[in-house]
Amino acid sequence: MNHEDALHNPANLPELLPGIAAFARVAHHRSFTKAAHELGVSTSALSQTLRTLEARLGVRLLERSTRKVGLTELGQRFLQSAQPALAALRGAVNEVHDMRDKPAGLLRLNVSRIAAEILVMPHLTPFLEAYPDITVELHCDNALIDIVSGGFDAGIRLSENLSQDVVAVPLGSTQRLATVAAPHYLSGRTLPREPRDLAAHRCLNVRLQNGLFRWAYQADEREFSVDTPGPFLTNDGDLLLSAIRSGAGIGCTLEAVIADDIRAGRLIPLLEPWWPSFPGFHLYYSSRVHVPRKLRAFIDFMQTRS
Repeated sequence: MNHEDALHNPANLPELLPGIAAFARVAHHRSFTKAAHELGVSTSALSQTLRTLEARLGVRLLERSTRKVGLTELGQRFLQSAQPALAALRGAVNEVHDMRDKPAGLLRLNVSRIAAEILVMPHLTPFLEAYPDITVELHCDNALIDIVSGGFDAGIRLSENLSQDVVAVPLGSTQRLATVAAPHYLSGRTLPREPRDLAAHRCLNVRLQNGLFRWAYQADEREFSVDTPGPFLTNDGDLLLSAIRSGAGIGCTLEAVIADDIRAGRLIPLLEPWWPSFPGFHLYYSSRVHVPRKLRAFIDFMQTRS
């Protein structure tokens, strides 16, 4: 029997499924090591599984090198075709879990780091105590990704970043964008009295996927942004906060992140009359998937505490 006959023989499909699922995780991580860790197998065993799958299909799915793993053109097309079926299988497993007496299973959440810090971590311990059969996996990623293709149950982002084809559930209260600096930086300097005065200061900023973050302000119900050139950029929120706290310059971040610093006097609020308010975080999941009980339990729990 040739490769094509083997592929189209329905009796052989169950044998291919583990390999296809493994291929999807390797393609997601672009790494055998990370995928093997997630799947709980050795890297060599995973590599053999993929070689067997490629042999059974008669095509090369992956481009391997010592530095990275990529997809061939056929591999990319195969992944796109296989993902809906894998999502349907995940949904079937979720439905089985829903028939159990208690919510259970692995709850995979893709969240921005700031959402994890503000929303999830303060309530993680009581949630785990309330639902001991649920394992929570937090994947911190500031990029907005397709949660279905990534194998996640849900994500948490600011509402302005969400696409139209998701179900969004509000979590937490309205947020404010705060401008702050350490006393050490402000010592001997003239404080900014209005946003345009920031041009005379060292401003510390974040680089996003689509460019530099533009600092937003509000006056007379009109929102506007200002350019904030400065000597320091980072794509990591924790590094930004460290730089602000060290006195390197003025920074802009969510008020909830630095509320304790302001109360303790470690950071000084600036331009507060201009701070804009906007809708806060939303938990979102695909409108195309069944909502498992473990996710419903998490949503209900967080809504009572946010």
